[in-house]
Amino acid sequence: MALNIAGYSFEGPFDSADALQDRSGVYVIVDATSGSYEPIDCGESASVRSRVASHDRAPCWQQNAAGTLMVAVRYTPNLPQSSRRQIESIIRGQYRFPCGVP
Repeated sequence: MALNIAGYSFEGPFDSADALQDRSGVYVIVDATSGSYEPIDCGESASVRSRVASHDRAPCWQQNAAGTLMVAVRYTPNLPQSSRRQIESIIRGQYRFPCGVP
């Protein structure tokens, strides 16, 4: 399955960080309820699985989830961090996330 978020195609969503690869990419944390996915946070990392598994905002995700927390990912093996941050910024500009810096 794939999710379209802010015009970008993301793999997933996955219900565990264990399903992610430890590669560079942009991730979106979603609240899954009744077949819909509401984004509640996003970020970028050189090691997506490690970052999501030990994220400091995980308590905020839990607090703001009405359903099941899941994560969608867009791997970006050929993009530098500045490009990943640009994608993150575009996504943040289109959503009002309850977690993370606006």
